[in-house]
Amino acid sequence: MGYADNLFDLTGRTVLVTGGSRGLGRAMAFGVARCGADVVIASRTYDACAAVAREIEAGTGRAALPHAVHLGRWDEIPGLVDAVYERFGRLDAVINNAGMSPVYGDLTAVSEKMFDSVLNLNLKGPFRLSVLAGARMRAAGGGVIVNVSSTGSIRPRPAIVPYAAAKAALNSMTVGLAHALGPKVRVNTLMCGPFATWATRGWQDDPARLAEGVRPHALQRIGEPREVVGAALYLLSDAASYTTGATLRVDGGMP
Repeated sequence: MGYADNLFDLTGRTVLVTGGSRGLGRAMAFGVARCGADVVIASRTYDACAAVAREIEAGTGRAALPHAVHLGRWDEIPGLVDAVYERFGRLDAVINNAGMSPVYGDLTAVSEKMFDSVLNLNLKGPFRLSVLAGARMRAAGGGVIVNVSSTGSIRPRPAIVPYAAAKAALNSMTVGLAHALGPKVRVNTLMCGPFATWATRGWQDDPARLAEGVRPHALQRIGEPREVVGAALYLLSDAASYTTGATLRVDGGMP
């Protein structure tokens, strides 16, 4: 292998991707498998996870484990971690990608149930999974956690207030976990801007609105899911061996 191949090689490692059945999670799952890692695809719908796992195994030759779990439910997360170790005997990296930002009208329409659901999936779940997986990775000698955040956390808009608040807390949590789990486990934030996924289909269905929304960005376009993979691989691999508690923005030059 060449120098870059060695630097980003994940052969022999196991990577858990939450929200891995679609969008950015799916793209990152394929990316780590193509670099040699076995992959765990976790989301609420088993059939969707299984379909992606089959594609990964067929397309990359790596093993892929589908696992149905609600990442916003505290008591379901230990079973996910146990399932990874039962299948692979190890866990080297976690990508906390699962998230949600429900559509609402006026802020007064945000119910307590909606608010709690947003915080549970975007913040509480990543905390619980990071702590459980991080402790086991640290005991085994090392590992990596990547928390997928949003530029909404630093540029909150009226339509995403609960989501933006949860992601801002996730940014802060990254720094705390980097110190709590270091020096063996690295923890970083991958902060994403607008990407062409199911979550932005409303934008994509309105070209004029999309063009106006991305006009202030340096690249003046929405990102493609494949364009997040390089940044994720950097944070997951030995290329980032001296990077922890950091935030890497992939947002097309959002002002």
